[in-house]
Amino acid sequence: NAMKQRVPVSEIMATDVVTLHQKNSLYDAERLFRTHTIRHLPVVDGKTLVGVLSFSDLLKISYADVTEGDEDLESVVYDTHTILQVMAKVPTTVSPDTTIKEVVEVLSKHSFHSLPVTENGQLKGIVTTTDLLKYFLEQY
Repeated sequence: NAMKQRVPVSEIMATDVVTLHQKNSLYDAERLFRTHTIRHLPVVDGKTLVGVLSFSDLLKISYADVTEGDEDLESVVYDTHTILQVMAKVPTTVSPDTTIKEVVEVLSKHSFHSLPVTENGQLKGIVTTTDLLKYFLEQY
């Protein structure tokens, strides 16, 4: 078996992570989602991971608060909610030395598409299903 059994996720994770600061607004969040065409944004306070905001969370609140005759829906919702209210507060994370195999197990169990990689609460990177697929392709 050519597949290396104990390869840590730190070898394939992205370290130049697009993040949101917890004090940013939901306007900032939407701009980052659209600019980078990503689905998940780790929310940080300095370097400490405090949550993850997903694009679907943002869409959920946009539609949840629709009222009749609301011309400027987004501004209403984005002005009345904070990132801290909308984000997932206790995101599932892995550490840099978690093996790629374990990462795959976590992702498949939860049907996530990305996982923040943290060490002592500090954000070190992010790993996505795309990173994993590229890695597996390179094994062939």
